[in-house]
Amino acid sequence: MAHDWLVGFRGGERVLHHVARVAQSLGQVEAILTMFDDGGPLTPELDALPRQVSTLGGLPGALKARRWMLPLYPAAVGQLTDRLRGMHQRRPIDLLVSTSSAAIKGLCPPAGVPHVCYCHSPARYLWSQADQYGAFQRLGLRAFGRSLRAWDRSTAAHVATFIANSTHVAKLIEQAYDREATVIHPPARTTFFVPNNGPRGNHWLAVGAIEPYKRFDTAIEAARLAGIQLRIVGDGSVRAELERTKPSNVTFTGRLTNEQLRHEMRTAAVLLFPQIEDFGITAVEAQACGLPVAARNEGGALDIVQDGVTGALCDGSPQALAEAATRAASCDSSACVANAQRFGEDRFEAAIAEVLSDLLDARASARASQPRASEPTPHP
Repeated sequence: MAHDWLVGFRGGERVLHHVARVAQSLGQVEAILTMFDDGGPLTPELDALPRQVSTLGGLPGALKARRWMLPLYPAAVGQLTDRLRGMHQRRPIDLLVSTSSAAIKGLCPPAGVPHVCYCHSPARYLWSQADQYGAFQRLGLRAFGRSLRAWDRSTAAHVATFIANSTHVAKLIEQAYDREATVIHPPARTTFFVPNNGPRGNHWLAVGAIEPYKRFDTAIEAARLAGIQLRIVGDGSVRAELERTKPSNVTFTGRLTNEQLRHEMRTAAVLLFPQIEDFGITAVEAQACGLPVAARNEGGALDIVQDGVTGALCDGSPQALAEAATRAASCDSSACVANAQRFGEDRFEAAIAEVLSDLLDARASARASQPRASEPTPHP
């Protein structure tokens, strides 16, 4: 298995956890290959697997500076490819599985070994969100972007099967790599995020990393226009700036525990979702709590929000978001809960198992048609 970096436990690592569970149910997992690793605990299933980390990830200060090391990613992936080849020589591998939103999908598997990539997005800094980075990063992208895009596009040939986390990402994969992708939405904790049938307030809610592309400024202006209380959950690089200029009807809570976040989703009237996301697991968690969602009519939200049934879709303006939130507030909570069940963890694992099993069966058939003497027992 492979993952861009192991430096915390967020949505990408949750997907990795479930993919690893499926892979382990189908056979032995040799290791997780990654460019960077902070050595911290993730889940018992992931922590039990050996980790192969690139030399780049072992450099002093590499963890904090990893996003500045973009031009070195191809070399790190090339080194991990060499390690993968060595692992295969010691004990044949039947399948390479990567989960990627950066560069690890560029791994080249040994000859005859299929590579399936669960793609959260083609590298955003190369293909879709370069304008969302700081001035120095944009300068670096102007210097290296063309060659990095060429490398990223060429290494798509190393992937036998792409899985996209949304219809939106499937389209991005087609645009960037000229490849088709199967859509399997990421797993949501629909057995934890559940309603409690208690009373809801009249206030609105916004949740996430407080970064420019999340468009909390749009949510704040929508609440100001509507004269509605807005609670913002999360932290990030632009929080201090937004707090300095916020109107009196806006409250920042900072980061919350899962239990506290669930309480917020159980008691708000509407979740505001003004950004363009690859998917948007927060919107699914809100729906699972019975909370309607007012979302921008782009990106992963199109796979989640049923306009007029579980929320409302709109363009990106504050006025449109305020009007959508007003419409969404009248949506039926039970419809939201039912909608969220499409994205449960069991459903995700079953869909991933089907894809991996089909690839392993095809690999086994190919091996059987070309038997080799004294061949070691293969494993995924």
